Amino acid sequence: MGRIKKVYACFPEGKAKALTMSYDDGKVEDIRLLEIFNKYGIKGTFNLNYGIMISDQTGQKHPRIPKEKIAGLYQGHEIATHTMTHPTIARSPLTEVAMEILEDRKGLEEITGTIVRGHAYPNGSYNEEIKQLFRQLGIAYARVTDTSADFGMSGFALPDDPMEWKATCHHNDPKLMEYARYFAEFQKKQYLKLMYVWGHSYEFAENDNWEVIEEFCKYMGGRDDIWYATNIEIVDYMDVVRMARFAADNSFVYNPCAKSLWLAVDDDTYVEVKGGECVRL
Repeated sequence: MGRIKKVYACFPEGKAKALTMSYDDGKVEDIRLLEIFNKYGIKGTFNLNYGIMISDQTGQKHPRIPKEKIAGLYQGHEIATHTMTHPTIARSPLTEVAMEILEDRKGLEEITGTIVRGHAYPNGSYNEEIKQLFRQLGIAYARVTDTSADFGMSGFALPDDPMEWKATCHHNDPKLMEYARYFAEFQKKQYLKLMYVWGHSYEFAENDNWEVIEEFCKYMGGRDDIWYATNIEIVDYMDVVRMARFAADNSFVYNPCAKSLWLAVDDDTYVEVKGGECVRL
């Protein structure tokens, strides 16, 4: 019997770091934010309220982007739910919560032509019953407002529970660039690391500090060792990792999923296992 090979799961193309962003409410300031993201190759998830989007925005200080512009504007990024009308859902009857999420999904899916499976809890409000309900209603993950920034080995980790997903930090965190530099310089590939920043684009207008996100994206963008992904892309890829079937001695692997799986073998070899393939390692 030969030795057992050391096999690690990687992000796509053998990368060990990923960056994702999440912005709520779909206000017109998203237009400028998307220009910055696209300029530096950053991918984001945008959590929208369909019910408010189609209401009269006359006189609003930060109006919502109208539904007819959504599909084109957010091309290349993820559209996710934020409920129809942004209630504090932990205080609401579950029947109301179910309607809020399903109607939001249906509206967003109609205007984008895509299946919408992500969520950010409005006002950070949720409970265990809501988490279970959302799973049953087709939601694959949900972001909370608490954050998890930590310079230790447990920091910048993937979520233990995708239905209670904590971002690394809000963009207003005074340590944002300190976290960014730590993440960019981190080189220990035995860990999968994720940096996740969230906020509201209108906050940049309110605080007159667009330079914060411009500096961050310029610094973080264009790096060969970072996978730039939406929230749902990360969730779906980690499902591919979980579904992989390995031989007892790690000598070969079967990928039953449609998407490719990437593995590091004995630290120096990177292997792509395409969907439906069985590959000797």
